[in-house]
Amino acid sequence: MKRTVGGEYQGTTLNKDFPMKKKTKKNIYTAFIGEAKAYFRLLAYAEKAEEEGVPQIALLFRAIAEAERVHATRHLNLVKDILVKDTDTNLEKSFQREKSISENEYPEFIKDAEEEGEKAAAIAFSHARDAETFHAKLYERAIYHVIRDEIKAYHVCQVCGYVTGKKIPDECPICGAPKDKFKTVEN
Repeated sequence: MKRTVGGEYQGTTLNKDFPMKKKTKKNIYTAFIGEAKAYFRLLAYAEKAEEEGVPQIALLFRAIAEAERVHATRHLNLVKDILVKDTDTNLEKSFQREKSISENEYPEFIKDAEEEGEKAAAIAFSHARDAETFHAKLYERAIYHVIRDEIKAYHVCQVCGYVTGKKIPDECPICGAPKDKFKTVEN
C-alpha cells in the first residue's frame, strides 16, 4: 500500500506538519552524502570496466550508479529545508564555502601533498583551489548584482573546473587546457 506524505510518494518529501527529528535528519543527510559519493564512484568503476573490455559489468555499474542517484535525490528532498534556502542565502553560503575552501582547506591539502611528494595531487588541489577562487568571484558578482542578464552561458573547463561567463578562452587560465576541453552550460 502506497502512502503519500505532502502529496508525493511515501518518503520523497518532508511532511511540514511533522518535522523530522534530529537524529533522523542527521542520518538522512549522511545517507545523502554516501549515495552521492557512490554515484560518482560507480561511474568511475564503469569507465574502468569499459577500458578493460567488460561492457556488461560497465553497464551494471552505470545502472546501479543511476539507482544511487535516485537514492541521493530522494534523501536530498527529505532534508532540503536544511540545505536549500532562498536564493540570496544560497548565494551567500556558496560564496562563503568557495572562499573558505580556497583559502583554508586547499592550501592545507596542497601542503600535505607536497610534503609527501604527491605531485599530481598537489597540482589537482592547486587547480581546484584556483578554480574555487574564480567561483567565489562569480558568486560575489551575483550577490552584488554585477552579473548582467546578457550572460547566456557559462563555460566549464573539464580538466580543472574553471568557469567563465565570457567566451571560451583558447587556453584555460588555470590549467592550460585547450579550448576543446570546455563544456558549455546554458539555459
